[in-house]
Amino acid sequence: MAVDVRRFPWIRRLAADYAYNFQHVAPFFAGDPADRGAWSEAIARVRAHERRATDVAAVVGAQQRRRSAPARALEAGRALADPRTVAVVTGQQAGLFGGPLYTLFKALGAIKLAEQVSRDHQAPAVAIFWIEGEDHDWDEVRSCTVFDEALATRTVSLPSELMLEPGPVASVRLDDSVAAAIDALERALPATEFRAALLGDLRTFYAPGAGMADAFGRWLEHLLGDRGLIVYDASDPDAKHLVAGIFSRELLAPGETGRRAASAGADLSSRGYHAQAQPQDGSPALFALQGGREPIRARNGRLHVGDHSYAAAELAEQASEHPAGFSPNVLLRPIVQDSLFPTVCYVTGPNEIGYLGQLRGVYELFGVPMPLLYPRASATIVDSAALRFLTRYRVPLEALRPQDEAALNELLESQIPPAVEASFAATSQALEATMGELARATTALDPTLEGAVKSTLGRMQHDLHSLHGKIIQAAKRRDETLKRQFTRTRALAFPNGHAQEREIGFVSFLNQYGPALVDRLMDELPLDLGTHWVVAI
Repeated sequence: MAVDVRRFPWIRRLAADYAYNFQHVAPFFAGDPADRGAWSEAIARVRAHERRATDVAAVVGAQQRRRSAPARALEAGRALADPRTVAVVTGQQAGLFGGPLYTLFKALGAIKLAEQVSRDHQAPAVAIFWIEGEDHDWDEVRSCTVFDEALATRTVSLPSELMLEPGPVASVRLDDSVAAAIDALERALPATEFRAALLGDLRTFYAPGAGMADAFGRWLEHLLGDRGLIVYDASDPDAKHLVAGIFSRELLAPGETGRRAASAGADLSSRGYHAQAQPQDGSPALFALQGGREPIRARNGRLHVGDHSYAAAELAEQASEHPAGFSPNVLLRPIVQDSLFPTVCYVTGPNEIGYLGQLRGVYELFGVPMPLLYPRASATIVDSAALRFLTRYRVPLEALRPQDEAALNELLESQIPPAVEASFAATSQALEATMGELARATTALDPTLEGAVKSTLGRMQHDLHSLHGKIIQAAKRRDETLKRQFTRTRALAFPNGHAQEREIGFVSFLNQYGPALVDRLMDELPLDLGTHWVVAI
């Protein structure tokens, strides 16, 4: 079942026009992903750009060997040394147990697009998942929400104390609390034939002593490495020397990245779109990694990190000599990513399109080819019973989102036999006509009785409306099955009123459907732009 994403209230106009009216937003992006010619041009741009392909492949290979990556992933990693190879990249923070369902959609989308590029353009293409291990929002990644037996949501979490001060998530080392979290996950998940194996895998990868980003990478590689997915941990200090020049350049012209992004944001706003990023203070788009993750601020012609003050040239020299001590922010990260990898396309979420649309000038500043952007697949996974309900009663998927009874009442009312509604309409019309005649006759006799006639008509209409409500309530009592179907489908599609793909961890569906989940999504989840899919498994 296909749903136009423009029907969802959380899809902003920029993301909608990107899919359906690309010509309106074309000045902000590198090309239309629906245009085959744009792909050919992107491949040519990437191949013409000089990069240290052999060194990048070596860094990737070292990461893969540390994680004991599957053979096909290792083969894809080695292909990065070939200057003809192009990449389809996606990424996400290192969410507990793999993160929300859309993380899986992103990874599968990158794999499918890489296969399509290889097939349609005869170009060797690989899929890369960029783990944003230097993100510092611990509260965003330390929890995982799943469905229990009754489709209620259950959330398991790691302690907030695992990160004592703001720093890269990759610096978090798991302790015995992760074993307790997996035990809590076992209690939350319904008993299925797949649960024991799933929990066994999680206990292998999410073990005390493991790094949070490393555990995430091993788990994702275990699931998708056999399909050729390259998992890349962006926190790897061994890769930083390859982008030291970008760090130094950013520090020598502090605020230029932000100014270009802000200018594009203002242009977007003038066209009726939103500016996702709003840099204002003229500071570099970098953090310093000095125990934690410190922003670098520009004040009075100098750069400040915590209590320390530097000349721009001094800090740029540090970045050149010790690049592992620096980390890009959201504006510079794509530049770092696409200088390392031959990125022909980036698989993005709907909100990411907003800030990436502000970066075309930043790509030009650093001389890095901007890739095409491809919105990730968007889907709701349902079982056959929920799909039958949606199809039989023609309930719009988005009508299930509000956590009230309005859509249910409308549905129940639509089930009242047409003869009943016709009789009500006829009765209401007859009542108004008859009382109108009575009013005219009565007021001719005594004009002061007009008010009494109108109040009597009002009471009769109120009583008729009340009777109508009682019939609807009777229909509710009569058809409790329909109400249960509605409530169950709503809980599945919009848990806690949120889109399933953003609220529920994909481990919940692996528990329900086993490894076949990945196979079915690879085979059946289309790449169509601007469409949300209801997928029955």
